[in-house]
Amino acid sequence: MANIRRPRHGSLQFWPRVKAKKEAPIIKSWPKSKNVVLLSFAGYKAGMTHTMLKDNRANSPSKGDVVSWPVTVLECPPLKIFSIRAYQQDYNGIRVIRELFNPKMNKEVQRLIKFTKKHDFESQLKELEQLLPQLSDIRVNVYTQPHKTGIGKKIPDLFETAIGGTDLKAKFEYIKSNLDKEIKAQDILKAGTRIDIHAVSKGKGFQGSVKRFGVQLRSHKSEKKRRSNIMGPERPGRIHWGMLMPGRMGYNTRTEYNKSLILISDKPEKVNPKGGFPHYGLIKNDFVLIKGSLPGPQKRLVRIVEPIRGQKALGNIELQTISQESKQ
Repeated sequence: MANIRRPRHGSLQFWPRVKAKKEAPIIKSWPKSKNVVLLSFAGYKAGMTHTMLKDNRANSPSKGDVVSWPVTVLECPPLKIFSIRAYQQDYNGIRVIRELFNPKMNKEVQRLIKFTKKHDFESQLKELEQLLPQLSDIRVNVYTQPHKTGIGKKIPDLFETAIGGTDLKAKFEYIKSNLDKEIKAQDILKAGTRIDIHAVSKGKGFQGSVKRFGVQLRSHKSEKKRRSNIMGPERPGRIHWGMLMPGRMGYNTRTEYNKSLILISDKPEKVNPKGGFPHYGLIKNDFVLIKGSLPGPQKRLVRIVEPIRGQKALGNIELQTISQESKQ
Protein backbone atom coordinates (compact mmCIF):
# COMPACT_ATOMS: atom_id res chain seq x y z
CA MET A 1 0.00 0.00 0.00
CA ALA A 2 1.28 3.44 -0.90
CA ASN A 3 2.64 5.71 1.81
CA ILE A 4 0.33 8.70 1.46
CA ARG A 5 1.84 12.02 2.50
CA ARG A 6 -0.26 15.10 3.10
CA PRO A 7 -0.13 18.34 5.10
CA ARG A 8 -1.42 18.04 8.64
CA HIS A 9 -4.97 19.14 9.47
CA GLY A 10 -5.66 21.77 12.10
CA SER A 11 -3.71 24.70 13.45
CA LEU A 12 -0.79 24.34 15.86
CA GLN A 13 -0.84 28.05 16.67
CA PHE A 14 -1.53 27.52 20.36
CA TRP A 15 0.51 24.34 20.82
CA PRO A 16 2.11 23.59 23.12
CA ARG A 17 -0.11 25.28 25.69
CA VAL A 18 2.73 26.25 27.96
CA LYS A 19 2.42 28.34 31.09
CA ALA A 20 3.84 31.86 30.80
CA LYS A 21 7.16 32.32 32.58
CA LYS A 22 6.26 35.78 33.86
CA GLU A 23 3.59 38.43 33.51
CA ALA A 24 5.77 40.72 31.37
CA PRO A 25 5.65 38.98 27.95
CA ILE A 26 8.90 38.35 26.07
CA ILE A 27 8.95 39.65 22.49
CA LYS A 28 11.29 37.79 20.14
CA SER A 29 10.51 39.45 16.77
CA TRP A 30 10.62 43.22 16.38
CA PRO A 31 9.16 45.32 13.54
CA LYS A 32 11.35 47.50 11.34
CA SER A 33 10.95 51.21 11.96
CA LYS A 34 12.76 54.31 10.70
CA ASN A 35 12.01 56.38 13.81
CA VAL A 36 14.66 56.22 16.54
CA VAL A 37 12.33 55.58 19.49
CA LEU A 38 11.38 52.67 21.70
CA LEU A 39 9.44 50.11 19.68
CA SER A 40 7.25 49.12 22.62
CA PHE A 41 5.49 50.59 25.62
CA ALA A 42 3.52 49.07 28.50
CA GLY A 43 0.42 49.79 30.52
CA TYR A 44 -1.80 48.24 33.20
CA LYS A 45 -5.25 47.04 32.24
CA ALA A 46 -7.88 49.09 34.06
CA GLY A 47 -11.13 47.88 32.49
CA MET A 48 -13.52 48.49 29.61
CA THR A 49 -15.97 51.17 28.57
CA HIS A 50 -17.45 52.37 25.27
CA THR A 51 -17.03 55.41 23.06
CA MET A 52 -19.24 57.22 20.59
CA LEU A 53 -17.42 58.36 17.46
CA LYS A 54 -18.20 59.57 13.95
CA ASP A 55 -16.92 57.27 11.25
CA ASN A 56 -15.51 59.33 8.36
CA ARG A 57 -13.53 56.53 6.69
CA ALA A 58 -14.03 56.50 2.92
CA ASN A 59 -14.63 52.77 2.46
CA SER A 60 -16.42 52.07 5.71
CA PRO A 61 -19.99 50.65 5.63
CA SER A 62 -20.90 53.08 8.43
CA LYS A 63 -19.41 56.16 6.75
CA GLY A 64 -20.92 59.36 8.17
CA ASP A 65 -22.69 57.56 11.02
CA VAL A 66 -22.12 57.87 14.76
CA VAL A 67 -21.14 54.40 16.00
CA SER A 68 -20.39 52.87 19.39
CA TRP A 69 -17.09 51.07 19.88
CA PRO A 70 -16.12 49.02 22.96
CA VAL A 71 -12.67 50.01 24.22
CA THR A 72 -10.16 48.79 26.78
CA VAL A 73 -8.50 51.39 29.01
CA LEU A 74 -4.79 51.00 29.82
CA GLU A 75 -3.09 53.19 32.40
CA CYS A 76 0.44 53.97 31.21
CA PRO A 77 2.77 55.42 33.87
CA PRO A 78 6.14 56.60 32.47
CA LEU A 79 8.95 54.14 31.80
CA LYS A 80 12.58 54.54 32.86
CA ILE A 81 15.73 52.97 31.48
CA PHE A 82 17.24 50.21 33.62
CA SER A 83 20.21 49.09 31.50
CA ILE A 84 21.80 49.19 28.04
CA ARG A 85 22.41 45.92 26.22
CA ALA A 86 24.99 45.55 23.43
CA TYR A 87 24.43 42.69 20.97
CA GLN A 88 26.92 41.06 18.63
CA GLN A 89 26.25 38.65 15.78
CA ASP A 90 27.31 35.04 16.44
CA TYR A 91 26.97 31.75 14.56
CA ASN A 92 23.96 31.02 16.79
CA GLY A 93 22.40 34.45 16.23
CA ILE A 94 22.87 37.58 18.31
CA ARG A 95 24.07 37.47 21.92
CA VAL A 96 24.62 40.01 24.68
CA ILE A 97 28.31 40.88 25.06
CA ARG A 98 27.96 43.81 27.45
CA GLU A 99 25.31 45.30 29.71
CA LEU A 100 25.53 48.71 31.41
CA PHE A 101 23.28 49.43 34.39
CA ASN A 102 21.88 52.90 34.83
CA PRO A 103 23.14 54.23 38.21
CA LYS A 104 20.10 56.51 38.62
CA MET A 105 17.31 54.07 39.40
CA ASN A 106 14.25 54.21 41.58
CA LYS A 107 14.57 52.76 45.05
CA GLU A 108 11.99 50.09 44.18
CA VAL A 109 14.31 48.70 41.48
CA GLN A 110 17.32 48.79 43.79
CA ARG A 111 15.38 46.64 46.26
CA LEU A 112 14.45 44.23 43.50
CA ILE A 113 17.99 43.65 42.18
CA LYS A 114 21.12 43.58 44.35
CA PHE A 115 24.34 44.87 42.81
CA THR A 116 27.63 43.50 44.10
CA LYS A 117 29.70 46.64 43.56
CA LYS A 118 29.49 50.08 42.03
CA HIS A 119 30.90 50.65 38.56
CA ASP A 120 32.19 53.75 36.84
CA PHE A 121 29.24 54.25 34.51
CA GLU A 122 30.73 57.15 32.54
CA SER A 123 33.88 55.23 31.58
CA GLN A 124 31.81 52.17 30.63
CA LEU A 125 29.63 54.38 28.44
CA LYS A 126 32.70 55.66 26.57
CA GLU A 127 33.97 52.11 26.06
CA LEU A 128 30.60 51.08 24.66
CA GLU A 129 30.62 54.01 22.24
CA GLN A 130 33.98 52.81 20.89
CA LEU A 131 32.55 49.31 20.41
CA LEU A 132 29.63 50.50 18.26
CA PRO A 133 31.25 49.54 14.87
CA GLN A 134 31.57 45.92 16.10
CA LEU A 135 27.95 45.61 17.33
CA SER A 136 24.94 44.32 15.45
CA ASP A 137 22.28 45.91 17.66
CA ILE A 138 21.78 47.88 20.84
CA ARG A 139 18.69 47.63 23.06
CA VAL A 140 17.54 48.72 26.51
CA ASN A 141 15.88 47.19 29.53
CA VAL A 142 13.15 49.44 30.91
CA TYR A 143 10.96 49.25 33.99
CA THR A 144 7.50 50.49 34.88
CA GLN A 145 6.51 52.63 37.85
CA PRO A 146 3.40 51.00 39.34
CA HIS A 147 3.77 52.97 42.59
CA LYS A 148 2.40 55.98 40.68
CA THR A 149 -0.87 54.13 40.06
CA GLY A 150 -3.54 53.11 42.56
CA ILE A 151 -3.27 49.33 42.11
CA GLY A 152 -1.25 48.84 45.30
CA LYS A 153 1.80 47.41 43.57
CA LYS A 154 5.35 48.61 44.28
CA ILE A 155 7.58 46.08 42.52
CA PRO A 156 8.19 47.30 38.94
CA ASP A 157 7.96 45.13 35.85
CA LEU A 158 11.25 44.81 33.98
CA PHE A 159 11.48 43.93 30.27
CA GLU A 160 13.63 44.46 27.19
CA THR A 161 12.66 46.60 24.23
CA ALA A 162 14.29 47.30 20.89
CA ILE A 163 14.87 50.74 19.39
CA GLY A 164 13.84 51.78 15.89
CA GLY A 165 16.19 52.91 13.16
CA THR A 166 19.28 51.35 11.58
CA ASP A 167 22.06 53.72 12.70
CA LEU A 168 23.63 52.45 15.94
CA LYS A 169 25.14 55.85 16.65
CA ALA A 170 21.69 57.48 16.56
CA LYS A 171 20.31 54.75 18.85
CA PHE A 172 23.17 55.29 21.30
CA GLU A 173 22.56 59.05 21.42
CA TYR A 174 18.84 58.46 21.96
CA ILE A 175 19.59 56.20 24.93
CA LYS A 176 22.06 58.71 26.44
CA SER A 177 19.52 61.53 26.17
CA ASN A 178 16.86 59.51 28.01
CA LEU A 179 18.92 57.96 30.82
CA ASP A 180 17.75 60.56 33.36
CA LYS A 181 14.28 61.11 31.89
CA GLU A 182 10.88 59.51 32.12
CA ILE A 183 9.63 58.18 28.80
CA LYS A 184 5.91 58.85 28.38
CA ALA A 185 3.35 57.10 26.20
CA GLN A 186 2.84 60.23 24.07
CA ASP A 187 6.53 60.15 23.14
CA ILE A 188 6.22 56.63 21.70
CA LEU A 189 2.63 56.01 20.60
CA LYS A 190 0.39 57.89 18.20
CA ALA A 191 -3.41 57.93 18.19
CA GLY A 192 -5.22 56.73 15.08
CA THR A 193 -2.72 53.96 14.27
CA ARG A 194 -2.55 50.18 14.49
CA ILE A 195 -0.64 48.37 17.22
CA ASP A 196 0.16 44.84 18.35
CA ILE A 197 -0.70 43.64 21.84
CA HIS A 198 1.29 41.12 23.92
CA ALA A 199 -0.21 39.99 27.23
CA VAL A 200 -0.71 36.98 29.50
CA SER A 201 -4.26 35.65 29.62
CA LYS A 202 -6.29 34.87 32.74
CA GLY A 203 -5.36 31.72 34.65
CA LYS A 204 -8.30 29.35 35.15
CA GLY A 205 -6.57 26.46 36.93
CA PHE A 206 -7.19 22.77 36.20
CA GLN A 207 -10.15 22.32 33.85
CA GLY A 208 -11.78 19.45 31.98
CA SER A 209 -11.81 18.96 28.24
CA VAL A 210 -15.34 20.39 27.91
CA LYS A 211 -14.40 23.84 29.15
CA ARG A 212 -10.80 23.71 27.92
CA PHE A 213 -11.52 22.72 24.31
CA GLY A 214 -15.30 22.85 23.89
CA VAL A 215 -15.76 19.07 23.64
CA GLN A 216 -19.46 18.17 23.37
CA LEU A 217 -20.95 15.91 26.00
CA ARG A 218 -22.88 12.85 24.87
CA SER A 219 -26.63 13.03 25.03
CA HIS A 220 -28.43 11.65 28.03
CA LYS A 221 -30.31 9.37 25.58
CA SER A 222 -27.07 7.88 24.27
CA GLU A 223 -26.64 4.11 24.61
CA LYS A 224 -23.27 4.68 26.22
CA LYS A 225 -23.43 5.67 29.87
CA ARG A 226 -20.10 7.44 29.96
CA ARG A 227 -20.24 11.07 28.84
CA SER A 228 -16.50 11.61 28.37
CA ASN A 229 -14.16 12.66 25.59
CA ILE A 230 -13.06 10.05 23.04
CA MET A 231 -9.32 9.63 23.43
CA GLY A 232 -8.55 7.56 20.34
CA PRO A 233 -8.81 3.98 19.03
CA GLU A 234 -8.16 0.83 21.04
CA ARG A 235 -5.17 -0.04 18.89
CA PRO A 236 -2.53 1.16 19.09
CA GLY A 237 -3.01 1.29 22.83
CA ARG A 238 -1.72 4.80 23.41
CA ILE A 239 -3.01 8.35 23.56
CA HIS A 240 -1.94 10.72 20.78
CA TRP A 241 0.09 13.75 21.83
CA GLY A 242 -2.47 16.18 20.46
CA MET A 243 -5.50 14.60 22.10
CA LEU A 244 -7.88 16.93 23.92
CA MET A 245 -7.18 16.16 27.56
CA PRO A 246 -7.93 17.86 30.90
CA GLY A 247 -5.20 20.10 32.30
CA ARG A 248 -4.13 23.60 33.22
CA MET A 249 -6.08 26.27 31.37
CA GLY A 250 -5.12 29.89 30.82
CA TYR A 251 -2.12 31.97 31.89
CA ASN A 252 -0.65 31.79 28.39
CA THR A 253 1.24 34.48 26.49
CA ARG A 254 -0.98 35.73 23.68
CA THR A 255 -0.47 38.20 20.82
CA GLU A 256 -3.21 40.18 19.06
CA TYR A 257 -2.28 41.91 15.82
CA ASN A 258 -3.40 45.23 14.35
CA LYS A 259 -5.52 46.57 17.19
CA SER A 260 -6.87 50.11 16.81
CA LEU A 261 -5.35 52.77 19.06
CA ILE A 262 -8.08 55.37 19.40
CA LEU A 263 -6.81 57.88 21.97
CA ILE A 264 -3.78 58.83 24.06
CA SER A 265 -4.38 61.38 26.79
CA ASP A 266 -2.83 62.76 29.97
CA LYS A 267 -6.20 63.82 31.43
CA PRO A 268 -7.61 60.85 33.39
CA GLU A 269 -10.72 62.82 34.35
CA LYS A 270 -11.95 62.19 30.79
CA VAL A 271 -12.24 58.45 31.28
CA ASN A 272 -12.61 57.73 35.03
CA PRO A 273 -16.13 56.34 35.63
CA LYS A 274 -18.24 57.07 38.67
CA GLY A 275 -16.86 54.98 41.51
CA GLY A 276 -13.75 53.97 39.52
CA PHE A 277 -13.09 50.84 37.50
CA PRO A 278 -14.11 47.59 39.26
CA HIS A 279 -11.13 45.79 40.84
CA TYR A 280 -8.85 48.65 39.77
CA GLY A 281 -9.89 52.07 41.04
CA LEU A 282 -9.20 55.46 39.50
CA ILE A 283 -6.64 56.21 36.80
CA LYS A 284 -3.98 58.75 37.84
CA ASN A 285 -1.56 58.80 34.87
CA ASP A 286 -1.60 58.88 31.09
CA PHE A 287 -3.97 56.39 29.51
CA VAL A 288 -4.72 54.89 26.09
CA LEU A 289 -7.95 53.59 24.57
CA ILE A 290 -7.70 50.45 22.43
CA LYS A 291 -10.65 49.09 20.47
CA GLY A 292 -11.99 45.75 21.67
CA SER A 293 -10.99 43.47 24.52
CA LEU A 294 -7.47 42.47 25.58
CA PRO A 295 -6.10 39.34 27.28
CA GLY A 296 -5.66 39.25 31.04
CA PRO A 297 -7.48 40.49 34.15
CA GLN A 298 -7.44 43.95 35.67
CA LYS A 299 -4.06 45.26 36.91
CA ARG A 300 -2.11 42.98 34.55
CA LEU A 301 0.71 44.36 32.41
CA VAL A 302 -0.01 44.72 28.68
CA ARG A 303 2.78 45.45 26.19
CA ILE A 304 2.08 47.68 23.18
CA VAL A 305 4.28 47.23 20.11
CA GLU A 306 4.37 48.77 16.65
CA PRO A 307 2.59 46.51 14.13
CA ILE A 308 4.95 43.87 12.73
CA ARG A 309 2.61 43.15 9.81
CA GLY A 310 2.65 46.74 8.61
CA GLN A 311 -1.05 47.58 8.64
CA LYS A 312 -2.19 51.00 7.47
CA ALA A 313 -3.43 53.78 9.75
CA LEU A 314 -6.83 53.49 11.35
CA GLY A 315 -8.39 56.20 9.17
CA ASN A 316 -10.44 59.31 9.75
CA ILE A 317 -12.53 58.87 12.88
CA GLU A 318 -13.83 61.65 15.12
CA LEU A 319 -14.07 60.76 18.81
CA GLN A 320 -17.10 62.42 20.39
CA THR A 321 -17.75 61.02 23.85
CA ILE A 322 -16.34 58.45 26.29
CA SER A 323 -18.81 56.74 28.60
CA GLN A 324 -18.15 57.53 32.28
CA GLU A 325 -21.18 55.81 33.72
CA SER A 326 -20.67 53.60 36.76
CA LYS A 327 -19.32 50.13 36.01
CA GLN A 328 -20.09 48.82 39.49
